[in-house]
Amino acid sequence: MKVFWLPMPLVVLLLFGLIAGAAPLHAQEPAPLSGRQLVVGTKEAPPFAMKEADGKWSGISIDLWKRIAEQLKLDYRLVEEPTVQGLIDGASAGKFDASVAALTITGQRARILDFSQPFYVTGLGIAVPSTSPSFWALIVNTLASFGFLQAVAALIGLALLVGVLIWFFERRHNDDFSGPATKGIGTSIWWSAEAMTQASTGLIGPKTLPGRTVAVLWMVVSIIALAVFTAGVTSALTTRQLQGLVHSASDLGKVRVGAVQGSATVDYLVGQRIRFRSFASPQDGLKAMADKRIDAFVYDKPLLAWIVLQDFSSSTEMLEAVFDPQNYGIALPLGSPLRRELDIALLEIIRSDWWRQTLFRYLGEK
Repeated sequence: MKVFWLPMPLVVLLLFGLIAGAAPLHAQEPAPLSGRQLVVGTKEAPPFAMKEADGKWSGISIDLWKRIAEQLKLDYRLVEEPTVQGLIDGASAGKFDASVAALTITGQRARILDFSQPFYVTGLGIAVPSTSPSFWALIVNTLASFGFLQAVAALIGLALLVGVLIWFFERRHNDDFSGPATKGIGTSIWWSAEAMTQASTGLIGPKTLPGRTVAVLWMVVSIIALAVFTAGVTSALTTRQLQGLVHSASDLGKVRVGAVQGSATVDYLVGQRIRFRSFASPQDGLKAMADKRIDAFVYDKPLLAWIVLQDFSSSTEMLEAVFDPQNYGIALPLGSPLRRELDIALLEIIRSDWWRQTLFRYLGEK
């Protein structure tokens, strides 16, 4: 029997090829889940995470995590953390294998954490007093609004323009508007204002054909403009009396606003340059609004709606407006081996009838 001897370099190349060919098969295997008991951080955020009197936890996020853990056969224990920032820092530092509550996915947080796929899409909501503010407060707020000031500026601007035109046509043919320019223009503007308000005494007025033409046009235009202006102010007062000082996010810059310190709400208010007062909890902010120290409170809408329904339904109401869309997710340490399997399980669960029933049970959402 002949024995074939291969050159040593060729043998090395063949062995390297076999090892390299086997490596991809091993790399495609999913990273195994940890066999130890996982530490999961959470905090009270009704109706997403609620601690019962007996110490057991329930809520939308908690029920979702239990369902995922059951599907993935994970052993875990829940650890309560008093603040949202504590959940973020705990997951970032590896103190928690996951943080589960009502955690908003933001770019700033994603720099130090991995997040699961979003499981709930929401936004910010606004709580306002259920009792209407005083009529005088409505008047002051309406008169100080940007729209009202714009309308007043437009009327004044038209009156000035008409006054200058009357002076230009009348200054050489009408003693009432002659003399120095300052005197003549001042008299013309005064006449223009009298004509606009229909308070003219008839003692002075244009005499030339161009002047009288401008005067007639101005009288017609001013009647229409004042009618529209009066209707707009009346409508604004009626609307505000029915809906209060705040009925959308665009009104927040005109009133006293409250927000939870360190929440995602603060980022929105700062970005929109809306002044606000910080409170330690939504309950503290809603109490301040009941005491008339603020006019509106902004927070994650489902959380805020739950608190209002449970504890402040007699004095507070929620507006229908939803703004600044937000996604809730489960926070994980960067590079967590749980992420892939958790995402797959989560995506399957939130498309199931069980998830729809869970949302209906806690929020009444179909």
